[in-house]
Amino acid sequence: MNLPPLARVRQKIAQPRVEDVAGTVRRLILESGLRGRVPAGGTIAVGVGSRGIKNIAAMARAAVDALKEMGYRPFIVAAMGSHGGATPEGQRELLASYDVTEEAMGVPVKTDMETVVLGTNPVGLPIYFDRNAHGADGIVLLNRVKPHSDFVGPYESGIVKMLTIGLGKRDGASQVHKLGLRGLKEVLPAVGRFLVANTKFALGLAILENARDETAEIVPLEPHNVLEEEPKLLARARELMGRLPFDQIDLLIVGELGKNYSGAGMDPNVIGRLMIETQNDFERPVVTRLVVLDVSEESHGNIVGVGFADLTTERLVAGMDEQAFRINSLTSCCLERGRIPFTFATDREVIEKALDTCWRIDPAEARVVVIPNTLETDVLWVSEPMESEVAAAPALSRETDYLPMPIGPDGRLDQVGLFPESVQGRRAARAARA
Repeated sequence: MNLPPLARVRQKIAQPRVEDVAGTVRRLILESGLRGRVPAGGTIAVGVGSRGIKNIAAMARAAVDALKEMGYRPFIVAAMGSHGGATPEGQRELLASYDVTEEAMGVPVKTDMETVVLGTNPVGLPIYFDRNAHGADGIVLLNRVKPHSDFVGPYESGIVKMLTIGLGKRDGASQVHKLGLRGLKEVLPAVGRFLVANTKFALGLAILENARDETAEIVPLEPHNVLEEEPKLLARARELMGRLPFDQIDLLIVGELGKNYSGAGMDPNVIGRLMIETQNDFERPVVTRLVVLDVSEESHGNIVGVGFADLTTERLVAGMDEQAFRINSLTSCCLERGRIPFTFATDREVIEKALDTCWRIDPAEARVVVIPNTLETDVLWVSEPMESEVAAAPALSRETDYLPMPIGPDGRLDQVGLFPESVQGRRAARAARA
């Protein structure tokens, strides 16, 4: 099959950025009300999660150093629910992959899964909370505020969710997710309010990222205003996130899925597919065929979200960590996203089969879009039938002629060549320097 030629298109998206991330974290902590909440010399649990947050190691180290400067005794605690296979070793490995280690942080890193029961949630189930964090004199959380991949509500991904699900460990995550959307929309906020009032939560640093995966803003949230201010930050994060600028796509090729890009592996807000039992997909974009080619190294074999795709590669499925994938999928109670799609040996075969079945007689007529992942959408490659829409959109500019799709003799799409500035490109550059 002759594959459609592609042209590079750049999407102009507002990109605010924090230039001095570590300095900003230090200043916000020193200016906070921590001294009025945590006794002098006390211990502080600094919660760090499993999301691929840009600059998280620098932020965590700056937080630890600022707390030491104030005379406190900080330690890092894993706040990631059931991720990392719901084991201490798996969660420690995930933190280490972000350079959050005892050696790099200069403090203990605690990944124990033990919890304590602090109360009962609105449906009569126990409220679980990390034992290490509960035993500290104060709790400081670092987390990204971002639209959630499963639902829409006042509290989606952010400080409240980290307090409720992240520090709930596997037990707490299971309790909230057990009720599906009701748990996320109703139980999560209620448990969050309870925990703000009944734990030593002392400060949250809410991180907003731009469409280039860069730190856009860092906002302090204190116990008295976290429940009021986080929904406002969520609205701001929704404005900043990248989206696909087309309403209808015949074939969407996603280079990689991964937990570092979205909690769902691929962000439903970008691909238009929600795939939550009983719920409708988003109105746009409407994608006829979606393929994903790889799982990111940073996801450590957790291929959650592979079910969004219609076709994928055999190597992606072979790279699965079955335990991490099963535990994450079963804990989320969103099983459709865990279905394994049709697989083929090479990228070329996957793309050809997608073109064969995307409801176009001639592959040259197919509206094709290629992205590296669902987090980085400012650079796209598109096929010629998209030309009129690209030309008509002020925010889009075509930067190349239409060129042959770069698939090598091994049948692989050259993702690094297409997206040298992406996570894949930066990873390849680091490997080349090593």
